Amino acid sequence: MEEVWTRALGSHSEGRCASSGSASEGGWGFGAVSGGTARARGAGLQRRRSGLRSDLRHMRMTRSVDNVQFLPFLTTEVNNLGWLSYGALKADGILIVVNTVGAALQTLYILAYLHYCPRKRVVLLQTATLLGVLLLGYGYFWLLVPNPEARLQQLGLFCSVFTISMYLSPLADLAKVIQTKSTQCLSYPLTIATLLTSASWCLYGFRLRDPYIMVSNFPGIVTSFIRFWLFWKYPQEQDRNYWLLQT
Repeated sequence: MEEVWTRALGSHSEGRCASSGSASEGGWGFGAVSGGTARARGAGLQRRRSGLRSDLRHMRMTRSVDNVQFLPFLTTEVNNLGWLSYGALKADGILIVVNTVGAALQTLYILAYLHYCPRKRVVLLQTATLLGVLLLGYGYFWLLVPNPEARLQQLGLFCSVFTISMYLSPLADLAKVIQTKSTQCLSYPLTIATLLTSASWCLYGFRLRDPYIMVSNFPGIVTSFIRFWLFWKYPQEQDRNYWLLQT
């Protein structure tokens, strides 16, 4: 589901916030979201491309991966591939297209990270672990669940739980924002994109009467409004504690 936490892929500034704790929504980007109307697809793709360009630009200019997290993009890849499989079972063309593009962008991101990362062994080990989990998952769903309807329901449930966890993971960083009274590490444009994307997917899931698509994107709406409240309560132009914290 778009990518969800939203990293997918998020802005580089949110990655800095998450570097001291769990990954922020910007980092996960909230990967590709499931389902999609044209509006949702456009918002999701714009969000992924924006985060991708930001971090790729940073890595290219610094020729390093400082302040750029790798694990969020692995989980977003899993999210994309899961919803891609769900779309294939459901014969949903738009869902397939959206998550195919998302998976391709995540693969590009992983290759770029691997190119600039000095500790390639750790990255390769994490990637190999991801591939192993994917193979086990596909083996279970395609070999041990022969009934197509049961396979669709179980895969939809897995994708929904995984997507919801990605949406809720940045809550730890939101708690840090409240503690420091600083929204310096949050991205306002990304928050708007998350809200529009999540709302579009919820509407799409409602139109299809698909609870997996609808329910899994609802947390994105909730977390977006929480972010808006934080932006209102702690305006960035009045942000001083953040700089004091950095010193």
